[in-house]
Amino acid sequence: MHRRGFLAASLATVLASPRALAQMKTDGMSNMRGMDHAGHDMGAMGQGPVALPQNQPLRELPLLANEAAGPGLFKARLTAESATARFAADRDTPILAYNGISPGPLIETQEGDRVEITFANRIEGEPSTIHWHGMPVPADQDGNPMDPVAAGADRVYAFDLPEGSAGSYWYHPHPHGRTAEQVYRGLAGAFVVKAKADPIPAAYGDTTLFLTDLRLAADGSMPENTMTDMMNGRVGDHVLVNGQKNPRLAVAMGTKRRLRLYNATNARFLRLAFVNAAMTLIGSDGGLIEAPVAADEILLSPAERVELVVAFDKGTATLTTLDYDRGWMGPGRPEDKGLALLTADVSDTQAEPMPPLPERLRPIARFGQPTVSRRLVFTETMAMKPTGMEMGFLINGMAFDMGRIDIVAKAGDTELWEIVNQADMDHPFHLHGTQFQLIERERDGKVSKPPYLAWKDTVNVARGETVRLVTRQERPGTRMYHCHILEHEQLGMMGVIDVQA
Repeated sequence: MHRRGFLAASLATVLASPRALAQMKTDGMSNMRGMDHAGHDMGAMGQGPVALPQNQPLRELPLLANEAAGPGLFKARLTAESATARFAADRDTPILAYNGISPGPLIETQEGDRVEITFANRIEGEPSTIHWHGMPVPADQDGNPMDPVAAGADRVYAFDLPEGSAGSYWYHPHPHGRTAEQVYRGLAGAFVVKAKADPIPAAYGDTTLFLTDLRLAADGSMPENTMTDMMNGRVGDHVLVNGQKNPRLAVAMGTKRRLRLYNATNARFLRLAFVNAAMTLIGSDGGLIEAPVAADEILLSPAERVELVVAFDKGTATLTTLDYDRGWMGPGRPEDKGLALLTADVSDTQAEPMPPLPERLRPIARFGQPTVSRRLVFTETMAMKPTGMEMGFLINGMAFDMGRIDIVAKAGDTELWEIVNQADMDHPFHLHGTQFQLIERERDGKVSKPPYLAWKDTVNVARGETVRLVTRQERPGTRMYHCHILEHEQLGMMGVIDVQA
């Protein structure tokens, strides 16, 4: 039997066995329970997902206040704690939140700033961290799993933002064995580093769209992860924008808006298009690209970001999802096509004339010839053990071990990384501590080059695909690399790189 068929057959057996489900454990996690045949909690008596209010005005993410008295320093406090949200109109949902809200407050700084953020972990009985995803921070400030903050403890994260670091980053927990749950329960926020000299016209504004997804039980609570979630990654029943379902944005005819889109979901792949509005891609994970690129659609795998300029020259425009087959094990594949994420109401009133986008946005220095080559192979396993069915996601045949160094690198070396996906589903690959440049993709013997050069920290590697990238770590210390489907990271698809001076 073909491996995919074998895994599917094994999965069907597991899904039919509540005992095996109850016995399946993950490192540091409680047993999974409460799964129906589709892998989702559909509420009492087989009801569909809980309805959420829609069509409310888009709310801006509240800014994290800067407590510093003078320029050049951003000083603040982030507290992770239990809170309550009201997603549905008639019931409360227990969540985890930063400073009482989810998504967490928007952090805005400027390249060149010093950042000092006190993290207070008030999650009862759980360690946590803050990982500054994609940001150029020292290894001991990265919030990796080897540096947990105990429940009830405080920790100051301090780092400098170098010149040229402007971009759309984000922050989220990274404690070993608890990352997936802490994120889907609400711990995530956007971190925007502004450029001192920004080539994008100020008239376009600067709007953050932070995309998360949500699953609610009939009583308004968030069901725990199921076995299907652990195998495929948790995909909710609702996609939210800044915590709202399909909010509305009012714009005048002829408006151009700068939008920063974040995929902050655990595992949902978002293939997006703007119906009735033209998109121009201007930035990626690590900031602006070299020149604007017209785009009919974009694919955001978990943890990826893009910056767009959207021209509203027609009537009502809708940010919507297109179908994307990222591979799915077992029943319950979510229906992703045709979801309305944001609706722009374009008035008949003509906007003031908008300045054009510059033809060039910024130079991106290309890496030189690599002096080191590495190869990472993604695979998955499923086996029946005495304690129950165990699913594993591996890199080079090994599951994550916090006490093992997988790669030893030298600071300043330029390296070629070849990421080979031999698994049966896509895996978004994330590397801590630096940005990289995508060189090429290969699938079914066909090699393709990227259409533009960009700084990236996360890249999707489709099943059966090989992705080649060039990177360089400048700061010594311990870093992580992993699949950013958070449940896969938790089940072993993560490694440790020791960068030596």
